[in-house]
Amino acid sequence: MSISSPNPKYTAPALEKGLDILEVLASADQPLGLNALAKAMGRTVSEIFRMAVTLEQRGYLSLDGNDRYSLSLKMLELSHRQQPLRSLVATATPLMRELAGRAYQSCHLSVYHDGQLLVVAQVDAPGPFTMGAKVGALGKLSDTASGKVLLAFRDEAERTRMLAAQIRIHGELEIDAAQLLRQIDEARRDGSITSPSSRIRGATDVSRPIFGNDREVVAALTVPHYERLDRPQSPSIPDVEGHVREIAERLSQLLCYTGHSELE
Repeated sequence: MSISSPNPKYTAPALEKGLDILEVLASADQPLGLNALAKAMGRTVSEIFRMAVTLEQRGYLSLDGNDRYSLSLKMLELSHRQQPLRSLVATATPLMRELAGRAYQSCHLSVYHDGQLLVVAQVDAPGPFTMGAKVGALGKLSDTASGKVLLAFRDEAERTRMLAAQIRIHGELEIDAAQLLRQIDEARRDGSITSPSSRIRGATDVSRPIFGNDREVVAALTVPHYERLDRPQSPSIPDVEGHVREIAERLSQLLCYTGHSELE
């Protein structure tokens, strides 16, 4: 049984099997062997063996020492070749380096992608120690500051569609719907979110939207703030909020957005 859309106008069985493999592994909590992968797809091992081997040889899958498959980063690399995303990351990276230096914290840039939050750029904090999100990491919209920022500046119909498309992620937290709506309203009102991390004790996420020339949010710029015991004079959370705001506005201006005064 394929997980492809029912009653397609045209069919390409081999391609469908390959796409099914990629989609199953994208949702898997851990690498899968051929037996587990075939079972998840509703197919036999003989049906998918050659396709899995080909995808691994082409670099789309990684094979561990226990003959289990997982997605490689090749699709992320391909997505970065897409002109809008490549331009966004190229434009943002110098400003993110400036932000990391001024805030003495790491920072990352996230976008909405296929029902999930996707980290597309990250800059480490100065110094020998740093904590931050990894490029390519996926998160849930409703339990991350970045995700709530991306939701806050969409219209109601688009926000509903995004929430409905969310993919369940391993380790995700249960979110109270009424609380989520309050947080989204507050983010839209304030133009930002500053809130304790829902995943790491002691971290406070500071996140602001990045807008493009279509007046829609295109990304979220976020600093996960940690108290630096090795640097007691490092910027406070209010200081970091100011830095994030300035960098977010400058980045939006570079992307041809001029409406920040409307958020005041």
